[in-house]
Amino acid sequence: MPYKLLIKNPAQKMLDHAPKPERHRILEKIILLKENPDNQQLDIKKLEGRDFFRLRVGVWRVVFDRKDLIKIISIEKIKSRGDVYK
Repeated sequence: MPYKLLIKNPAQKMLDHAPKPERHRILEKIILLKENPDNQQLDIKKLEGRDFFRLRVGVWRVVFDRKDLIKIISIEKIKSRGDVYK
């Protein structure tokens, strides 16, 4: 059963303003994440010292929280590699 997906406002705003090809690539990866967050095709790592994970999509990073018991993935932010960890 796929996870429910919540996209927080800062992440949604970035998606709304991203160039169309990049938005499409990011959304494809988010859909794969929603279907199976343990998918080996996805480049996912747990962030050190934080309760979040990051999904790498080219130069973009999707920072998310994952609640396995209730099957929810919450997309916290989407930013370029240099800005996301600040």
